[in-house]
Amino acid sequence: MGFPVFAVTSGEPAGIGPDICLDLAFAGLPCRTVVLGDKELLGERARQLGKKIKLLDFDPERPSAYSAAAGELEVLHIPLRAPCEAGQLNPANAAYVLELLDTAYRGIADGIFEAMITAPLHKGVINDGLPEDGFFSGHTEYLAEKSGTEQVVMMLAGGGLRVALVTTHLPLKDVAAAVNRPLVESVVRILYADLRDKFGIAKPVILMAGLNPHAGEGGHLGHEEIDVLMPALAGLREEGIDVRGPYPADTLFQPFMLKDADAVLAMYHDQGLPVLKYASFGKGVNVTLGLPFVRTSVDHGTALDLAATGRADSGSLKVAVETALAMTANRSHTGA
Repeated sequence: MGFPVFAVTSGEPAGIGPDICLDLAFAGLPCRTVVLGDKELLGERARQLGKKIKLLDFDPERPSAYSAAAGELEVLHIPLRAPCEAGQLNPANAAYVLELLDTAYRGIADGIFEAMITAPLHKGVINDGLPEDGFFSGHTEYLAEKSGTEQVVMMLAGGGLRVALVTTHLPLKDVAAAVNRPLVESVVRILYADLRDKFGIAKPVILMAGLNPHAGEGGHLGHEEIDVLMPALAGLREEGIDVRGPYPADTLFQPFMLKDADAVLAMYHDQGLPVLKYASFGKGVNVTLGLPFVRTSVDHGTALDLAATGRADSGSLKVAVETALAMTANRSHTGA
C-alpha cells in the first residue's frame, strides 16, 4: 500500500518556514511530505543550521510505496524571484510565495497531492509586492477563491480543544454587526459536516459561545443572543445538529463543560483563540473547513527573528501533517 503524498508550502522565505520544513526530513511520518520551495534556499538554510539533509527532486511518477529515508527530503523546486536573506522581508518575492500556493493547489486538483500543509507567510509583504489593485487577505481566503468555495471556516485544534470561528479577522467594532443568523447557521453546518467527514466523529457535539459578557445577561448586556443566536440554535437543532448554548465565554472553557464536546464555536477571533493557544501554542494546528480538500497549517507566524538561528520549533508543522493524515484517512472511510 502506498503512502499519501502531501504538498508542504514553505511560506515566507525570509522567515522560519524553510527551517521547520527541513525538520520533516527526520519526522518519520507515514506519508510523503513534498516541500514546495526554492531548492537552493533550502540547501543554504540547512547549511546555516548545520543540518545534513539530502534534497531530492520530487518525481510524481515515483512509485507510491516510495518513502524518503531519514535525512532525505523531497522538494518540488520553485525558484525565488529575488535574493533572500534570513530575517529580511523582500516584496519582490511576493509572487514566489503565491506561486507556492498555486502549485500546491494545481497538484491537488490534478490528483498529485492528497492534502496541503502550509508554513507561515507574511501578508504585509505580499501586499507590498502586489500591483496597486491587488490584495491578499490570507491563506484561507486565497484558497477559497482558487477552489471556488463560497464559504470556509477557520478552526484551530490543540491542547485537547477544537475552536472554530464565526468571524475571523475583523476589527472588534465590526463584529456585532457581522454576527447574523444566516452566517451563524452556515458556519455551524460547515463545522458539523467536516467534524463528521474529515474528523470521523459520527455525532458531533458543538458548544456555542455567546457574543456578549455573560451571554447577554438576559438582554441586559446585549440582545444578540436573544435576537440572533438562540433562533439560529433552534433552527439548527431542527436540522438534527447537536449545537448547544449560547454559553458565557468566560466560563465555557472548563473541563466539566468541555468533557462531552467535540468543538467550541466562538463569535470572534480573540474570544476563542487565546484559550486554545495558551493550551497548545507551538503544538496546535490551523484547519480550513469547508474546502473540497484537506488543508492544515501551523498555529504561528513567520518569526523573522528566529530564521536561520536554530531556535525555531517545528512542532506545530509536524502536528499539522499528522492532522492532515488523520483527516485524509477519515475522508477515505466516509467517501467524502
